[in-house]
Amino acid sequence: MTLAAARALVAGARSIAVLTGAGISAESGVPTFRGPGGLWRNYRPEELATPEAFAADPSLVWEWYAWRRGLVAAARPNPGHEALAALERRSAAFQLITQNVDGLHVLAGSRAVIEIHGSLWRTRCVGCGEVRTDRTPAPERIPPHCPCGSLLRPDVVWFGEPLPEDLLGRSIDAVDACDLMLVVGTSGVVQPAASFADAALRRGAPVVEVNLDPTPLSGRATISLRGRSAALLPELISGGPEGGKS
Repeated sequence: MTLAAARALVAGARSIAVLTGAGISAESGVPTFRGPGGLWRNYRPEELATPEAFAADPSLVWEWYAWRRGLVAAARPNPGHEALAALERRSAAFQLITQNVDGLHVLAGSRAVIEIHGSLWRTRCVGCGEVRTDRTPAPERIPPHCPCGSLLRPDVVWFGEPLPEDLLGRSIDAVDACDLMLVVGTSGVVQPAASFADAALRRGAPVVEVNLDPTPLSGRATISLRGRSAALLPELISGGPEGGKS
């Protein structure tokens, strides 16, 4: 099926769920998780983004996150992020679920956002549990500490940690309620988010995939569009009230 068919699905949908992954932010210049050759100071990211790594060397983990924050701080939302924000404004019911931790959807104006893997721009105290927003690229002290004296950690989901139950529950509810699901810029292999599209398909809700490359979802999706999300998403929503001519 074509872009025109996908646009018709979007235009006719009343309740839309969207899942985004690293691909949409890569088009804003945000390196993918394994972007720097899979290495950082001779470490693989999978060796740093774990509770065990933080327990063993919190300073090293925070140095890596400060480096990542610095890269992300220079990025700005692209037309794909902005198109999803516009789609939210015109939709009767809308929920965006993102696997990204860069905050670009919020900067683009999206409000109904579930950051299911957390945010680079928040910290969480390992002692008292308080969560704070922190937009500074690097903490003044590494590793940073909470006023209660305990260490602060990035408020992200690390390898080996479960997703927050409330966010997972809200995501499942949105997928169960939608009459259209968009899957954008994600490989579709990270669980449990990878199962969301299949849950929508089992209910009979169409799923439109937007990705540069084929994924495990491509053969099952109702429509699979190949290309840059920054180019395709504005075209995909252009049939609606905010999108101009069709």
